[in-house]
Amino acid sequence: MKSIRFLSLLLLLNLFAAGGYAADQPVKKEIVVSGVVTDTQKQPVAGVVVTDGVNFTQTDDKGRYQLVSDPAQSKFVYFSVPADYKTNVENALPVGYYARIDAKKKKNRCDFSLVKREQPVHDFTFIAISDPQAKNEEQLDRFASETVVDLKETLKQLSSQEVYGMVLGDIVWDVMPLYDSYKKVISDLDLTMYHVIGNHDFDQQYTALSLATNKEEYGESVFGDHFGPTDYSLNVGKVHIISMKDIDYKGKKKYTEQFTPEQLEWLKKDLSYVKPGTTVLLNLHAPTANSTGRGGANARNAEQLFEILKDYKTHIFVGHTHFYENRIVTPVIYEHNIGAACGAWWAGYVNRCGAPNGYLVVNVTGDDISWQYKATGRPFDYQFRVYKPGEFQSQPKYLVVNVWDYDPAWKLSYYEDGIEKPGVMEAFDDEDQDYITMKEGKATGYHTSHLFRVRPTDKAKSVKIVATNRFGQSFTQTVDLK
Repeated sequence: MKSIRFLSLLLLLNLFAAGGYAADQPVKKEIVVSGVVTDTQKQPVAGVVVTDGVNFTQTDDKGRYQLVSDPAQSKFVYFSVPADYKTNVENALPVGYYARIDAKKKKNRCDFSLVKREQPVHDFTFIAISDPQAKNEEQLDRFASETVVDLKETLKQLSSQEVYGMVLGDIVWDVMPLYDSYKKVISDLDLTMYHVIGNHDFDQQYTALSLATNKEEYGESVFGDHFGPTDYSLNVGKVHIISMKDIDYKGKKKYTEQFTPEQLEWLKKDLSYVKPGTTVLLNLHAPTANSTGRGGANARNAEQLFEILKDYKTHIFVGHTHFYENRIVTPVIYEHNIGAACGAWWAGYVNRCGAPNGYLVVNVTGDDISWQYKATGRPFDYQFRVYKPGEFQSQPKYLVVNVWDYDPAWKLSYYEDGIEKPGVMEAFDDEDQDYITMKEGKATGYHTSHLFRVRPTDKAKSVKIVATNRFGQSFTQTVDLK
């Protein structure tokens, strides 16, 4: 009997303790977010995927949706643009696909309008731009007069196609007021420009939302005011385009490159509405699979990301490193770490690997893609840099070629005085000479693996290098040695 009484008392004490503990925990706030998605003719659009960054739903046959959101986690409600529709565009930015959740209201009504396409999209162009990263108006002027002017010329050549742009983070360099000036600079581009958040796009005063204790003040808030949510998707033709944050910001310029478990869960849910085998263009700031290991770490939890993507044909576009590096991660995952628009932070005209300032132009045909780097201020066929013997400090007797968009599918051919010499060009790892020169001759330690060399014979008067990419496009440079 005493044992029974003792156990009963112990049970009651545990219950009281549990109740007291629960009372100390923050109470989750729930807000009902609902609305209707229609086209410009006020007709309901069914089957539209709607999310608050955590939860997902689809519109019913009357275009209606409803979500129960926690405003501590969810700051926006937004939809994944269906392939048969597109968003409105103002000053080159997509508008109307997201709305801020008002945490002060228990119920939020957020209606959305879509523009119905007249016909399905089969071909389009996707332009990836990394790291404009201006810290003042002078650097932003360079972005405007160099990158944007060059983009306008490229867009003229693509006038018959729909064009989407994606800035892969570090839009500015910790200077939040520059967002307005940046938006003015791109406002007359003839495309729809989306944005990824980079480590320099956070308000330095605050931590990222995933780390913040005060959920009303968080690092991404200013970015959100200008560009909306950080994790979102859209469908164009047969392609699914995703943008995600892979920077966990700790404030005062400190951060970790990583995906949180909540983000990976969001990605799983987003892709649950996408047919396996679909081509996916995933846009991030930090890389996931770089081998160079300089200029920024690979994002943590990348292996989990790859597992989620294993049933899709994925191309990952990243920046962050100011290096150019292509990586075939798996047979179905290819990562493009492209050269920065600002190169080495507007110090000159090249990145730390010697790749010129520029951007990547991706041609989409159905569910197939091809790509070509566009060096700012250079013709489209400028795809490699040649150093004559004596011009590359560490290789004085060699002709050196820097092929920034190189991957194992490229072929390099070398000719002396019109005669091909197969197999003589060898890859090597070193610092790029143009970058060393830009750094006033100082060694930097930043090696790149897309360098190749060949030692011309003493009698050679003229040499020709032909670089052929994985799509069969050949680029040629001829160099006179004597």
